[in-house]
Amino acid sequence: MGRKNWIAVASAEHARRGCENPATGYMQVCHGKCAPLKRVLAGDRVAYYSSTLAMGGKDKLQRFVSIGVVQAGEPYAFDAGGGFVPFRRDVAYVAAQEASILPLLDDFEFVENRQRWGYKFRFGLFEISEHDMRLIAQAMRADGAMLGF
Repeated sequence: MGRKNWIAVASAEHARRGCENPATGYMQVCHGKCAPLKRVLAGDRVAYYSSTLAMGGKDKLQRFVSIGVVQAGEPYAFDAGGGFVPFRRDVAYVAAQEASILPLLDDFEFVENRQRWGYKFRFGLFEISEHDMRLIAQAMRADGAMLGF
């Protein structure tokens, strides 16, 4: 079985925090839950989508903000302070530009109903096709070779 491709969902503020330091990049989904991260394996690709700038914000961003490759290792607990201990996975992020989702909607395989395109994002983490991940990588001007394409 080959590598999988995932879209993870978080505010831009949180997604950007995960890729601030390329040497210690990480992903965290579904308010820090462990179970969704167990579906993600080393070598899988992940792109972060942010509907807003800040968690709970009303500002519309609707952009892909980061893209990378999941690294070896199991999900691990991280003490974020204040009693919050989310689970994370290590990710090697690739240099990329943030890109709007809107021009890609008609070309995505995962969009089954154009009127309800945002429905799947409510899951916080979902699998997409290689075709769709390539579209995201191209829109973000990410190095396809570094992503294993």
